[in-house]
Amino acid sequence: EKSGAEKSGKAKYDPNSKPIPVLVAKPTQRDVNVYLDALGTVTPRNTVTVKTRVDGQLLSVSFSEGQMIKAGELLAQIDPKPFEVQLSQMDGQLSKDKALLENALLDLDRYKTLIGQSSISKQTLDTQDSLVRQYRGAVAVDQSQVDNAKLQLSYCHITAPISGRVGLRQVDPGNIIHSADTTGIVTITQLQPITALFSVPEDNLPAVAQRMKSATNVAVDAFDRGQKAKLASGVLLTTDNQIDTTTGSIKMRAIFKNDDGMLFPNQFVNIKLLVGVQKNTIVIPLAALQHGKNGDYVYVVNQGNAVMLRPVKSGNADGESIAIIQGLNLEDAVVTDGIDKLRDGAKIKITT
Repeated sequence: EKSGAEKSGKAKYDPNSKPIPVLVAKPTQRDVNVYLDALGTVTPRNTVTVKTRVDGQLLSVSFSEGQMIKAGELLAQIDPKPFEVQLSQMDGQLSKDKALLENALLDLDRYKTLIGQSSISKQTLDTQDSLVRQYRGAVAVDQSQVDNAKLQLSYCHITAPISGRVGLRQVDPGNIIHSADTTGIVTITQLQPITALFSVPEDNLPAVAQRMKSATNVAVDAFDRGQKAKLASGVLLTTDNQIDTTTGSIKMRAIFKNDDGMLFPNQFVNIKLLVGVQKNTIVIPLAALQHGKNGDYVYVVNQGNAVMLRPVKSGNADGESIAIIQGLNLEDAVVTDGIDKLRDGAKIKITT
């Protein structure tokens, strides 16, 4: 049966056992960043489903699936012939009404001369003046129809409204497409820059707000699902205008340049939001810190190449290091590898 000391995890190591090979490290003193951890989802700033504004036959597409494009680039071409014919008709009607207007203006000038000679009645002059105004209205209507026909013709050239990456093509050339189609031709997603949405508990909001006041840009890092690889670094863009009462958290949005394309829409990421810096803090490798039922502890090397279990109070982690608020001095050496075989008082052999 185990003794009380063994049950507490602090059993004395057998002094007759062979020394255990371990790696050790000296604590350092430096500034430690204080982060808030959150789960986030990558969200593009703009996503556009490209649709046609006119009905017609799709003649060609000018993009490849997955291609990065710029705003204004040609995406697709609709058969322009029906719209060219309509434009020609409107131009013809405009020319006809302009000719009628010119003739009516000439007659009006003649009538003004004749009315001075009392050769025609005032009613005849008024009727001609009214006819001129009627033709001017007809010319204005014709001009608007010509402009509309040109506009419809321009819609046959479908261009990219934003810069980004095109998705999978939804329709093939040769098909008749309509402005009422819901699927569209293709979807464009802006990837550079890109944002991430995440939520933090409302209790942390004062710290974030204070950081936003004291710093021009609040740093935000995005890590992969395993929190091992940093995917991108960005800044906090904004916070929501209210707290979600159902979850007790507030949504925030960070923005990343994403020049290397490591972030992808709807990607799950781990967010680290920098909210402060602890000055001149004792730091040890994260691997040296152990967790027990009585709290955190480390193995400190004593004289005679033995180790002593020492309780410590840990602070914030910063990468592969962690701050120690209480329990360690800079002169101490802590075990970083080979800890699983150690007990309080165990003999060790320091290796490199």
